Amino acid sequence: MRIGIVCYPTFGGSGVLATELGKALADKGHQVHFITYQQPVRLIEFNANIFYHEVRVPTYPLFDFPPYETALASTMVDVITNNSIDLLHVHYAIPHASAAFMAKQILLKSGKNIPVITTLHGTDITLVGRDKTYAPVVTFSINESDAITAVSQNLRDETYRSFKIEKEIDVIHNFVDVSRFSKKPIDAFRKVIAPNGEKIILHASNFRKIKRVQDVVAIFAKIREKVPSKLLFVGDGPERPMAENMCRELNLCDDMRFVGRQEQIEEILAISDLFLLTSEYESFGLAALEAMATRVPVISTNAGGLPEINIHGKTGFLSNIGNVEEMSGFAIELLSNEEMLEQFRQNARGQAEQFDIGNIVPQYERLYNRFVKCLP
Repeated sequence: MRIGIVCYPTFGGSGVLATELGKALADKGHQVHFITYQQPVRLIEFNANIFYHEVRVPTYPLFDFPPYETALASTMVDVITNNSIDLLHVHYAIPHASAAFMAKQILLKSGKNIPVITTLHGTDITLVGRDKTYAPVVTFSINESDAITAVSQNLRDETYRSFKIEKEIDVIHNFVDVSRFSKKPIDAFRKVIAPNGEKIILHASNFRKIKRVQDVVAIFAKIREKVPSKLLFVGDGPERPMAENMCRELNLCDDMRFVGRQEQIEEILAISDLFLLTSEYESFGLAALEAMATRVPVISTNAGGLPEINIHGKTGFLSNIGNVEEMSGFAIELLSNEEMLEQFRQNARGQAEQFDIGNIVPQYERLYNRFVKCLP
């Protein structure tokens, strides 16, 4: 099967999932064509079945804002026509689903009907899509897709509540390559971070307001009063300066490190004891799942799709948004009981295995086959 994948190429969850899905499909013998404005950050290994097509957007003085969606649709048409693409899978509704609709209409004029599958990832529905500027186009382009998937049951339900969707939305959960997150901790690395045997707590995100990184700092301050510990911040974004200032105000700087964006996060997760995720909303919580795959329990909010993966009292704990007292209490309880911590580690790994890439990718293949088999 020849599959076109349209995604954002950045560190965000939608781009990560789309890239990992494409790589897994290529490993199974499918020919995968990525269409985006730069090479995806997770697309680093050579694979003879993977092709990358850059969307080039010419700049003209006439346009204050380069028309990316038009350039994307034209590139889709070119790639589909010249590579005999069987199916187009677009990740994140804006602007990929609307551009795919335009490309589909252009191709129909030449007698080719290209099936379009749209995967909804979260903020394309819960944040951007709700904006009145975009809502009519988002609704139309989703309904015009041949199939729609969402990465969690919560996101599926949220989409139905927010938009007049006329078609069935299939839930195909996000996934993790469990084998990638099976690394043993490097003792020397751990000793550099925690030279006196302190517990290592991790938070990884894009530091947007929705992640509530101030709660991470506040929780850590309370943990540190009871349990000798260190905090690692992985990622970067607009809220990082606020977190750094809060660290200074609370005199935590000696026990906190900001390590920036990390492509090999599995090595950091391998030395961690606990993962904190304090978001106002997560459509799924891929960062939490990656932690669990590395046997790291998760303390998180109960927002969005997080309860679908983080099982309260088994793989970690769930609290209401902003409940710093309760989350820090759960963390202290877990970090102070080695037997409990080890049991939660095993539970976390077992839960993550249910979302292993080997279980999820066949669900996409079955969905593709519903349409590709109908092609002339």
